[in-house]
Amino acid sequence: MALYAISDLHLALGVDKPMDIFGVHWTNYMDKLKLHWEETVEEDDTVIIPGDISWATYLEQAVADFKFIDCLPGNKIISKGNHDYWWNTISKLNEFLEKYSLKTINFMHNNSFELEKRIICGTRGWKCPGDTDFSDDDQKIYNRELKRLELSLENGRKANHDKKIIVAMHYPPFNVKMQPSGFVDIMRNYDVRTCLYGHLHAKSISKAVMGEINGIEYKLVSADYLEFRPIEVD
Repeated sequence: MALYAISDLHLALGVDKPMDIFGVHWTNYMDKLKLHWEETVEEDDTVIIPGDISWATYLEQAVADFKFIDCLPGNKIISKGNHDYWWNTISKLNEFLEKYSLKTINFMHNNSFELEKRIICGTRGWKCPGDTDFSDDDQKIYNRELKRLELSLENGRKANHDKKIIVAMHYPPFNVKMQPSGFVDIMRNYDVRTCLYGHLHAKSISKAVMGEINGIEYKLVSADYLEFRPIEVD
């Protein structure tokens, strides 16, 4: 079983949200995603999707988007992004999966997933201290997301101490100055080996921190950066 990742799908099958206004590379992006996904992922593989799944505002608007994801090969672990306004309580999200018989999708929210030799943990993340216009309100959300990451990692550590821990976030765990945040400190405390994140597009990709730093490998997995093809995690 292989493990893949891709974030920022920005699906819009239930709402009118053309993405090609963000550049020609977004033209027919859902067709590209489907083609490349089916070329890459097998049925027994798992794909981590860390945020910005659908442009829907409400869950019921996202039905077509989730059916699109569910029909793609592999099992999917989905976490929240800053544009996922449809996100709800974990109980309502699971009820939604059951209601529409979405069999290949799981949500990550203060929990973790055990996959053979790996533990998958994560949270949305947020702007980090040192970012432009980082406010008191941002500090509150940032602190809350730090706690959520620790809750997920603690949940994962209970499952098995010997497995490789992979963290998936939507926001990068670095600020715009490419300085590490408290998210990095927490990951080091839990011996995380890989950190996946998205959120960055276009010119902001130049601020992406990638590669191994102090024992943690950082990978940007935004769909447009990956040319809409899931990347193998390890």
